[in-house]
Amino acid sequence: MALLIIPITCFGSTLVTSQPCQTPDDFVAATSPGHIMIGGLFAIHEKMLPSEDYPRRPEIQKCVGFEISIFLQTLAMIHSIEMINNSTLLSGVKLGYEIYDTCTEVTVAMAATLRFLSKRNCSREIVEFKCDYSSYMPRVKAVIGAGYSEITMAVSRMLNLQLMPQVSYESTAEILSDKIRFPSFLRTVPSDFYQTKAMAHLIQKSGWNWIGIIATDDDYGRLALNTFAVQTAANNVCIAFKEVLPAFLSDDTIEIRINETLEKIIAEAQLLDVLKNVTFTDEGNSFHFDAHGDMNTGYDVVLWKEIGGHMTITKMAQYDLRNDVFIITDQETKNEFRNLKQIRSKCSKECSPGQMKKTTRSQHICCYECVDCPENHYSNQTDMDHCLLCNNETHWAPVRSTRCFEKEVEYLNWNDSLAILLLALSLLGIILVLAIGIIFTRNLNTPIVKSSGGLLVCYVILLCHVLNFASTGFFIGEPQDFTCKTRQTVFGVSFTLCISCILMKSLKILLAFSFDPKLQNFLKCLYKPIPIIFTCTGIQVVICTIWLIFAAPAVEENVSLPRVIILECEEGSVLAFGTMLGYIAILAFICFIFAFKGRKLPEHYNEAKFITFGMLIYFIAWITFIPIYATTFGKYLPAVEIIVILISNYGILCCTFFPKCYIILCKQEANTKSAFLKMIYSYSSHTASSLAISHVSLDSTNSSITTTNPSSSGKSAAWQESKDLQAQAFAHICRENAISVPKILPRKRISSI
Repeated sequence: MALLIIPITCFGSTLVTSQPCQTPDDFVAATSPGHIMIGGLFAIHEKMLPSEDYPRRPEIQKCVGFEISIFLQTLAMIHSIEMINNSTLLSGVKLGYEIYDTCTEVTVAMAATLRFLSKRNCSREIVEFKCDYSSYMPRVKAVIGAGYSEITMAVSRMLNLQLMPQVSYESTAEILSDKIRFPSFLRTVPSDFYQTKAMAHLIQKSGWNWIGIIATDDDYGRLALNTFAVQTAANNVCIAFKEVLPAFLSDDTIEIRINETLEKIIAEAQLLDVLKNVTFTDEGNSFHFDAHGDMNTGYDVVLWKEIGGHMTITKMAQYDLRNDVFIITDQETKNEFRNLKQIRSKCSKECSPGQMKKTTRSQHICCYECVDCPENHYSNQTDMDHCLLCNNETHWAPVRSTRCFEKEVEYLNWNDSLAILLLALSLLGIILVLAIGIIFTRNLNTPIVKSSGGLLVCYVILLCHVLNFASTGFFIGEPQDFTCKTRQTVFGVSFTLCISCILMKSLKILLAFSFDPKLQNFLKCLYKPIPIIFTCTGIQVVICTIWLIFAAPAVEENVSLPRVIILECEEGSVLAFGTMLGYIAILAFICFIFAFKGRKLPEHYNEAKFITFGMLIYFIAWITFIPIYATTFGKYLPAVEIIVILISNYGILCCTFFPKCYIILCKQEANTKSAFLKMIYSYSSHTASSLAISHVSLDSTNSSITTTNPSSSGKSAAWQESKDLQAQAFAHICRENAISVPKILPRKRISSI
């Protein structure tokens, strides 16, 4: 409560005093010291006491007419500052205030503003003149107020000297938004521009077009009146009258003036009704005012013509305002009137549709040159000032166009020649897969098929190839959300399953023909076909599922091209797309490593080197795909991925199955049990001998010469080890392929193995 006593006491002293102010402190309404001072301008009194005559001395007169609402606004400012001081918002800093009563008078407000601008902590309150006020320390740091726009404008122009912030709570004049003239002015209320705009909109909604305006005679009223007049004119609303009242009138006075204005309007309306109904005649012609208040007089069209050195004036026609036509009396004047069309009085030739006017250096706007409308612009009338822009997303226009053309929607269509070729290759691949499946089924119990992992593994790999070839069909035709999501998922999962199965085959071959005990033990622990295939494929399924849930591919319209709209599938997430392809590449690389290690195995039954070639084709195809896919755009972008899928699929299919089909169909003598065992025996013997020689060489290097015949004992031990390894290899191959030792082999050879 002590907070409110101080300003009330100050205000009370202002009311009772009748002495002219002796010091600047005499017209301070309320003040409180602080580290940072904030000024305030409030019209606490309605007006200044008028003098009997014009002022004889430069003194501030007494204020009268206490305004309780403005007084409450002043208390609100004081209360807000005290709340900030009592909080932790500005720790260690106290805000002070210095509030002045403007008495609704510009003069008083200007006097207060001069004190705001005076130098702080100076014995004399003076405003220093400087070229640069950057380091100047004024008495206050910011000003709140004033209320009336007229006072605010005057104060703001002075505060601009030091760019002191000014925040008004009530000034709404539109001109105050001009930051060139009022750079430091801010306000918490909207501009009059929006107020008058709302009023004009309301009038338009009400269906009115004949209104009157009453405004106050100050900056606020005059500026609002001008703005409102412009906005009503734009809405085809007519202003019947404008009445300007003196500013700062009391409510009773304003009511009296409005009543006087209304009485004046009624009187004028009675006179207006009489004038609207007046009709008079002159020389047989009847004249009257129309509904728009215009007289139906019309015009005479006359021709100035020089004949024999004398200028003659001839009446050619009459202009009828009502019917908007020319009335011609005789044939001679009709011919004269027609001859006027033959006279050319133009500075420039008119521009045809598809062109626009380009003004020349001449000062006359009628002089111009015609230029063609640029691409994606058009003009459909003569002498257009500028060309109209087409909607670049849906339409286009050539140079010098008179209209916009709708863009064609393009995608890789089923009727496209490239699409037909790619589909034919995919269909051929499916036919080859079916043919391979039939060949393997008919030769189920042969060594070639059994060495390929059995019919089940072959069927799974062939099914993956069918799915890969079939997935190319989702890349052709009009893109849909379903096809966009399906094509990459089908390809990614099926290709991963195919590579996983081939990876197990590579691991199996390496395990069968590895004679290194340590490596063989490691491969035996690693060789778990079904779990590894399910794990490798399951990881790809998880990747594709996350992709479809969080950033699924969708149809997108590519409008970057000038004349067409490309309908394409946007992959949703480049990271997910790259992760899917990268995971396949990792599996293919592991498969390549395993197959490369077994590339020198028995020739006719060796899949390893062909798997190596297949993986190399895959890597070459997809490494080439990345830069081509990144730089290609248009409707043939899906064809790039189709081609890469076909190349990698054909490469793996041919390298995996074609050599076996060749042996089955063309070299049947090599696809027998005896030929198989003979080849295995020959390879294992050669490998064991090589290992024996390697061991002998190693032992000879590392051992000391202590006996007279060391090489003989070394050879004997190495030869025994080679025989053991040879027996292990042969037994393992026979066990893997379920082939019993034929009886035709000599017993001596069997015992030696």
